[in-house]
Amino acid sequence: MSEPRLTRRGLLAGGVAAAGALAGCSVEASSRAESAPSARADTVPASAVEPFHGVHQAGIATLPQAYAVFAGFDLRPGVDREAVARMMRLLTDDARRLTAGRPALADTEPELAAPAARLTITFGFGPGLFAAVKEESPVRRLPRFRTDRLEDRWSDGDLLVQICADDAMTVAHALRMITKDARAFTRVRWTQRGFRRAVHVEGPGQTQRNLMGQLDGTVQPTDLDKAVWISDGPGWLRGGTTLVLRRIRMELETWDAVDRKAREFTIGRRLDNGAPLTGRHEHDAPDWDRRDDLGFPVIADQAHIRRAHVADPALRMLRRTYNYDEGPAADGTADAGLLFAAYQADVDRQFVPVQERLAEADLLNEWVTTIGSAVFAIPPGCAEGGWIGQTLLG
Repeated sequence: MSEPRLTRRGLLAGGVAAAGALAGCSVEASSRAESAPSARADTVPASAVEPFHGVHQAGIATLPQAYAVFAGFDLRPGVDREAVARMMRLLTDDARRLTAGRPALADTEPELAAPAARLTITFGFGPGLFAAVKEESPVRRLPRFRTDRLEDRWSDGDLLVQICADDAMTVAHALRMITKDARAFTRVRWTQRGFRRAVHVEGPGQTQRNLMGQLDGTVQPTDLDKAVWISDGPGWLRGGTTLVLRRIRMELETWDAVDRKAREFTIGRRLDNGAPLTGRHEHDAPDWDRRDDLGFPVIADQAHIRRAHVADPALRMLRRTYNYDEGPAADGTADAGLLFAAYQADVDRQFVPVQERLAEADLLNEWVTTIGSAVFAIPPGCAEGGWIGQTLLG
């Protein structure tokens, strides 16, 4: 593939030292696989490359990588539509090169660009970016749920950059390059790093465990065209999606004090293999009507899986979660939890009703607290020569 004829000076020409954002591209390229993340071979070579161009951005339906960083940026004062477009051309060019295992323009550490390690870089736009470019925002802040204890340092943001790869060095280098090229337009609001077991460690097709020991993400949508990709609404967003990112702190010290039977009662699943309490295997359908010898539901009315259950596959969220662990505090207690990344076509129809049920009466609320929350529109992907956000700003 020939190199795009871009220079850093050309991309920045115009002189506005402010702006920031991310998102969509032209949708002329062939579509990626439109199914939930699927398994591959046990061993994924470090040189493996995930396609950057396509109808949808990579990093959503992509088989989840071992490491992730989510970075939220705020636009600098005075950054306008033209500056945001200029920034997105520059960041798209960085992402196009880095995901192919090649250095970005003026990369000061070009040797770190390889291997690609299945690197994906995904962009999203928050409500503040739409205000800056004078467009109606398709996303808004979530309503305040009764169990939320949100902290500004983990919430909101005008621009999202999600970087995932199977190598931590690859993630770190990509974040540094993207941040360097975005800082004329933006200020960093937060960065959140996460991890999960790599495919070659646990084997393909295995549901990940979170730091509470639970299998996390058993039930996923089966048709991403209906559940995840946007097919109506603003024309520029078709082929894109929305992301809700929640930082959920786990009270591991008190969870450790709970016996195994009580943990399984709280979740509604067995801890060893993830089977519902009414089944034998992870993917058995829960029997919501089964009762024990005393006449009580085997899966309690307040059990997590009952409160989170969505019967219609078209209304399920695609969950792509990562653990975080900031190490022990001075008193030795853990600062750890989950980066809950949920992708859906419609936040109000898919995410909000589930979260309202969880906030109302989920037994798990005793041990988890949401301390960060952000919502972004994820523009569609782009063709070769295009750029993310072109459908909105081009």
